[in-house]
Amino acid sequence: MPLREKNLIQKIRRSAPKGRALVTGIGDDCAVLRLPRRHELLVTTDFTIEKVHFRRDWLRPELVGWRCLTRGLSDIAAMGGEPLAAFLSLAVAKDVPQKWVDRFLKGLLELAEEFEVPLAGGDTAQSAGGIQADIVVVGSVPTGKAVLRSGAKAGDQIYVTGELGGSAAALARLMEAKPTGAGYFRRFRPEPRIAVGQWLRQHGVASAMIDLSDGLSTDLEHICQESRVGAEIEAEAIPRAQAERGKKPVALELALHGGDDYELLFTSAAAVPQEVAGVRVTRIGRIMRSSGMRLIGADGKSRPLKVRGWEHFRGNL
Repeated sequence: MPLREKNLIQKIRRSAPKGRALVTGIGDDCAVLRLPRRHELLVTTDFTIEKVHFRRDWLRPELVGWRCLTRGLSDIAAMGGEPLAAFLSLAVAKDVPQKWVDRFLKGLLELAEEFEVPLAGGDTAQSAGGIQADIVVVGSVPTGKAVLRSGAKAGDQIYVTGELGGSAAALARLMEAKPTGAGYFRRFRPEPRIAVGQWLRQHGVASAMIDLSDGLSTDLEHICQESRVGAEIEAEAIPRAQAERGKKPVALELALHGGDDYELLFTSAAAVPQEVAGVRVTRIGRIMRSSGMRLIGADGKSRPLKVRGWEHFRGNL
């Protein structure tokens, strides 16, 4: 059984890292944050729900906590912003051991310390069943400089950071009840691409950007819809992950639709280096004037690219 609410809050308060933007954090009705001059506020919120986003028998609590904060930091990265503070609302059932909560917080706070993001507040509650965590991350970006999904233009090239499909391959392995080694579990500890997003924004490189949380096909469609354009993707250009070193790349379908990679997908009319902030960047296609998305196969033939990434109310774990 978890600690009583007051004791749990005190425990979190003692462990939470501090940050430059934090004036007053846990302990008052509201947090007080100091915003940089001539900056706009970025706010994002994401749920992490047991049996929807994770299963306790599959993932260590530290990984669940790490991924919980990753979801918010990745959204800030996609806008080219700087994270300022995080807020966690955590609801747990009576049968959840305090040890699980402690390890969840350890993973979350480890990532918070890496990016110097203070845990500035939130809420705790008893749930009717299972675990629900809502992470809110606040960030900033110079006024008028946020990289939106709506800026892609016909002729822009399409790029992704890192490799795709690794997390989906690891999840598929778990669902098949097959043994999973460290090569698979490292896919559940993604690094938010904060430095990459900031570099792309600072150098005026990205015309539109989004983080790859729901799958390449789904997230690319978001850019196409907001920018009122189409897209053409080259299957052979997509950087597919290797779940384990020395193994074959994951299936193309996982790279296209898998999701949970938390890489950045962006468009650009400018020259883009092959590496930004130590992260591989790969051109995978181009933006088209006509609507719809198409996939060019290894044989050079083009076919419609259907959206088959994650969508709530259509399925879960």
